[in-house]
Amino acid sequence: MTTLFYSAGSPYARICRMALREGGLADRVEERETTLRDAAASVLPHNPVGRVPALLLDDGVTLTETTLVLHWLDRMGSTPRMLPQDAHGMAAYGRVLGLLDGIAVWNRELRRPVHERSPGVIALEEARAARVADALEQDVATGAYAQLDAAFLALAAVLGYADRRHTVWRWQEGRPSLAAWFATAAARPAFAETLPPPSGI
Repeated sequence: MTTLFYSAGSPYARICRMALREGGLADRVEERETTLRDAAASVLPHNPVGRVPALLLDDGVTLTETTLVLHWLDRMGSTPRMLPQDAHGMAAYGRVLGLLDGIAVWNRELRRPVHERSPGVIALEEARAARVADALEQDVATGAYAQLDAAFLALAAVLGYADRRHTVWRWQEGRPSLAAWFATAAARPAFAETLPPPSGI
């Protein structure tokens, strides 16, 4: 059986876990939680990079990185298809992945001891997140991210991550359209079933 390795705190893996549920593939893919940054992690024999998501196929091939996993889920018959097929959809998906990458860097920096943190990196990523969130506020106000696809799930994952694991970022302030969009997305069962554990940052 195809197996998806994930970590409950990973927003990248969460996108794929929500896609399984939304695409009708939950009964065809086993979800297996793994530790990260651990020499004994169960994912390492299949993905020596040690990152999630990692999709182990029936023939032993392992696909890594969110977009590649979503591509394979589409090939498995996900309904609806998850990866956008047009330029606007791909741009929307890419914008959110860029936001997620920046927040991951920001969050990682804040987890360092205070004397090891880079104020420049923190300021850069905080400004980037605010800039992208302002653009997303305009996007959702004009009807973007309404279709259930990878862009929708990625936006739900990144805002959900900020709410529970990167609370220093007050993304809702001054962005009523984005906050309303998130409230609707958060009501979906796939979102509730994949909530990450809270963190103190």
